[in-house]
Amino acid sequence: MRALVRILALGCGLLLMACTGPAKQGTGPASPTPAAPTPTTTLAPAGPLQLNPQVLAGGLEVPWEIGFLSSDRILVTERPGRVRVIDQGRLNPNPVLTLSVVAQPGLESGLLGLAVHPGFPNPPYVYLYYTYRGVRGTTNRVSRFDVGSGGPAGLVLTNEHPILDGIPGGQCCHFGGRIGFGPDSYLYVTVGDAQVPSRAESTGSPNGKILRVADDGSVPSGNPLPGSPVFAYGLRNPQGLAWDAAGHLYASNNGPTGEFGLLHHDEVDLVQPGGFYGWPVMAGNLPTGQAAAPGVPSRIAPLAESGSDTWAPSGMTLYARSSNEQSTLLVASLKAGNLLRLVIDPSNPAHLLSQETLLGGFGRLRDAVSGPDGCLYVLTSNRDGRGQPQARDDRVLRACPSTSGSGL
Repeated sequence: MRALVRILALGCGLLLMACTGPAKQGTGPASPTPAAPTPTTTLAPAGPLQLNPQVLAGGLEVPWEIGFLSSDRILVTERPGRVRVIDQGRLNPNPVLTLSVVAQPGLESGLLGLAVHPGFPNPPYVYLYYTYRGVRGTTNRVSRFDVGSGGPAGLVLTNEHPILDGIPGGQCCHFGGRIGFGPDSYLYVTVGDAQVPSRAESTGSPNGKILRVADDGSVPSGNPLPGSPVFAYGLRNPQGLAWDAAGHLYASNNGPTGEFGLLHHDEVDLVQPGGFYGWPVMAGNLPTGQAAAPGVPSRIAPLAESGSDTWAPSGMTLYARSSNEQSTLLVASLKAGNLLRLVIDPSNPAHLLSQETLLGGFGRLRDAVSGPDGCLYVLTSNRDGRGQPQARDDRVLRACPSTSGSGL
């Protein structure tokens, strides 16, 4: 097993396998320069969007992330430790992988993120983020698996190869868990603060971060902290990643649920390399009353925040109904039970033009993904211990562009 301590160069002083208590505070990188505006596009403005999804699959147990091997072969993680496949529009009753080592010590742990290698099927790799009980307690890792044919589901994941390990987990919550390959072909990993807020502002801890690594777990030479996988920090519990056509990265981040006497203030952030996003000094645009650790730079303000409401944002995607329409950001919200739609200025990725909510009535929503077929896929999360399960929950919903009124 390759532990993070083997991956990280000692130049930034990271020893993640020993991060079982509050991390020693480190000096952060300088505040990054805001992204330059992208050129004005000729795409049609994002118009009104009405979603009329169909149920693609039901009866799943707390699905967490969806990934596409092709337009008609879809993988879905279930938090208890199973990977399922939807093949030709039908959910196979047999899992393609069951991870018996997966642990669920709380309501936010277990088998979480899934990412398909951008070169798939060459190489034939799928990556999973999951929780297990390590020698120092609840721990998270990211592993690579080979995709092969065979087994009762017609597909199997074999030959586990951990690429990130020793990421401390909390007793209950704040595990992060979203993973995804960016347009630069690097793997991005969201990690929660493990209920130790001080870790989020320390560059010597993996918690409260967005990490960036190569597909083998090595640290890219262009990362903002030399030798470190830390790409952005100061995040409480980030659970969503999405890139626009110009390569700008957006992330969702859950606000406080009682820490420092505060509630709400969920965020959607435009992520800058080396950027500090405020936690635990700020919750959204609200000061928490906590002093910043020495060397921590000024925080980068969120693109959008929930204020006195709670979104509990999770998976997210950039979506457009056609190649001629400007993409909009769709964020799955658990507590709000809808999709948050953010229309971003195409000439300035840090400028929000408008926001609205869509797709109510299905309960808690965990993930939203733009499929290779041009359709939007959404996961419900009503069996996660915080929802009220409905018939056929949990479900995979699909909404496709259509002139008949049955799609988008």
